[in-house]
Amino acid sequence: MESPKVEAWSLPSQQESMPKVDLRTDIAHSARVYDYMLGGKTNFPADREAGDRILAEWPEARDSARAARAVMHRMVHRLAEVHGIRQFLDIGTGIPTAPNVHEIVQAVEPSSRVVYVDNDPIVLAHARALLSSTPEGRTAYVEGDLRDPDAILADVEKRGTLDFTRPVALTLINLVHFYSDEAVQELVPRLLAPLAPGSFLALTAGTADAAPKRAEIASRRYTEAGIENHLRTRVQVERFFRGLELDEPGVALINHWHPDVDDETVLPDDETMAYAGIGRKA
Repeated sequence: MESPKVEAWSLPSQQESMPKVDLRTDIAHSARVYDYMLGGKTNFPADREAGDRILAEWPEARDSARAARAVMHRMVHRLAEVHGIRQFLDIGTGIPTAPNVHEIVQAVEPSSRVVYVDNDPIVLAHARALLSSTPEGRTAYVEGDLRDPDAILADVEKRGTLDFTRPVALTLINLVHFYSDEAVQELVPRLLAPLAPGSFLALTAGTADAAPKRAEIASRRYTEAGIENHLRTRVQVERFFRGLELDEPGVALINHWHPDVDDETVLPDDETMAYAGIGRKA
């Protein structure tokens, strides 16, 4: 009997030389600042300095980072368990932090397939060591930029990990607030266009609606570190879901989006600075 097909991450083999890439570790990067706030090790002095400036004014900021990660866990778990989604396209993956998307959804259904997309070379550098698949499922990595959705879709389709004739969950977690509306609003429909009916968009976006003082601190410190960021109102976040059927409870603050009452990362409103939502393509 033929053994299950396992697709490893599409990375250079040990015999191939890794391309020399300037990681610009002297400049703060949003993914590495986030990693630092989560207590990770894949960050550099510039990232830690930016994080420490936020923490100096807002000591509970690490709780906010953990809450932003926890809502991702709840979102992809709901997509897999409640909505039966078995294919995931995760754009803006960031530095791997367990549990990752494939670990969550493959715990629900081992045959689930996940493609991760990021344009940060440091993610590529850590992908081989930190990410793998169940024998029944498949995972792959595509180097791509959200601002070039056609290239992402072409690379994903060419890789063959995902079947675009069947539903796919497009996940944009902790990502769109690093892009202006002019840069990102028209990209989401382009990414959804080739996906089959029954596909989903899962998205989180930063906001100042509930915690304006905390949001102002984080936004200002990111800007000072050279990291573009754009906080949105609920109405502005809902625009990403135009033409989609919103899953309950609609676009909600992440602490109100299917909270786990036993989860210590669920914050009060005045500490919460992100919205979450899931929408289904008809």
